[in-house]
Amino acid sequence: MVSKKKKASRVAEPSVAGMVEDIVGCKWSMTVLALVADGVHRPGAMERAVAGLSAKVLNERLRKLTRFGILEKLAYAETPPRVEYRFTEFGREFSSLIGEVRRLQATLDRDTRA
Repeated sequence: MVSKKKKASRVAEPSVAGMVEDIVGCKWSMTVLALVADGVHRPGAMERAVAGLSAKVLNERLRKLTRFGILEKLAYAETPPRVEYRFTEFGREFSSLIGEVRRLQATLDRDTRA
């Protein structure tokens, strides 16, 4: 049985521009979004996948991304309990925006090296 935690609705504040600034300015938020996009949905797997990512920081990022309405938390009624994070519909759109920022940075990096 899957129970969705209280469905996070998008927060009125900050604006999307504020969210981009907050998330792009935090390497761990970008890392967590990349992990979810790559199919890593469980917090333990995220922590093991990235050297230097502590449980405390990961949980802070997951809470923030959930509060922004970018991720949703799925809690499974199993023993032991299992929790996964997935993109919301808004999160998929937001993730594509972050992808464009990353592509732009890669282009600038290539041009700088040339």
